[in-house]
Amino acid sequence: MKTGNRKHRFKRKAGLFDLFMLIMMTLLLAGCGTAKQQAGTVSTASPGDVTLVLGAYSVAKDALQDILPLFQAEWKAKTGQHVNFQESYEASGTQARAIIGGFKADVGILAMENDFNKISKAGLLRKDWKKDTDNAMITRSIVVLGTRQGNPLGIKDFDDLTKPGVKVLYPNPKTSGGAQWDINAIYGAGLKRSEEENGVKDPKAAKEFLASVHRNIESMDKSGRASMAAFEYGVGDVIVTYENELLARIANGVAYDIVVPKRTILIENPAVVIDSYADEHGVRKAADAFVAFLHESKAQEIFAEHGFRPVQAAAADHWQSRFKQPEELFDISYLGGWKEVASTLYSPRGVWYQVLAGK
Repeated sequence: MKTGNRKHRFKRKAGLFDLFMLIMMTLLLAGCGTAKQQAGTVSTASPGDVTLVLGAYSVAKDALQDILPLFQAEWKAKTGQHVNFQESYEASGTQARAIIGGFKADVGILAMENDFNKISKAGLLRKDWKKDTDNAMITRSIVVLGTRQGNPLGIKDFDDLTKPGVKVLYPNPKTSGGAQWDINAIYGAGLKRSEEENGVKDPKAAKEFLASVHRNIESMDKSGRASMAAFEYGVGDVIVTYENELLARIANGVAYDIVVPKRTILIENPAVVIDSYADEHGVRKAADAFVAFLHESKAQEIFAEHGFRPVQAAAADHWQSRFKQPEELFDISYLGGWKEVASTLYSPRGVWYQVLAGK
């Protein structure tokens, strides 16, 4: 992020304090024996109830507020048991670090695969978690550009973000899974362009393209939701974000334009039972059922209503007309997969940190 005289009123840093607060909140909830309900009330669990601790990334919150009561009703009808949810919503990277650090979430709903890989590496989750339904992915989206109504700067593609005077927003990849998708999209678009021009991928050209966009950064917040809030408050000209974030805002009457870049990345968001914690709490059956429910039609339709691209075929067909397709849509495999991306882009000497350092 730029330094100097420019003031970044919305810059937020995630670190040990975020982790401490998440863990303390979990301990407080457990100590009180209460569970947050979707209607906004707090009730004491009866002996026949089950409590699921949910650790989710912030962007999924609105959709989950509509989905959780449906699962509660279905589980009650099937088993006679009421499910209480204790919910935590944070930037995906922050949430993953909290789970590794002792936030005992039974179910994780995170922005990207690599966050679960870290949880698995910590020994809390089976290594083959991607063998679950739909490779454990419950939603899809793409990285797009959001502008003020009428697109006053005439933004058409990532290239326009490099122009002098264009103020750009995206979150901080250190804390936000959404931000990593944003950076992956820009870097990947640079690779695509170099491949079209030269016949081979040119990482140097892709890095230079990313750096040219980052020179116009106005604000980097700790999560995709925080970045969207800053944009709504009036910060910046263009936001690099999930398509679903903008669709949800537009559906609620906020006037934005969505620009689909020529080349952009397919986002996939997973939900997984955290084995160690679900087994420790004795809630494995309900946790498995809840994750399965997220792949089914009721939940998939609600995700689509909130702007996500469904993974279930029937729901995807139903909502197909809502979503614009880019000319070139690539996925994480184009960048070599998450292991390669973690090393190439986000390691201490990776491309992203070189861009931050101006190297």
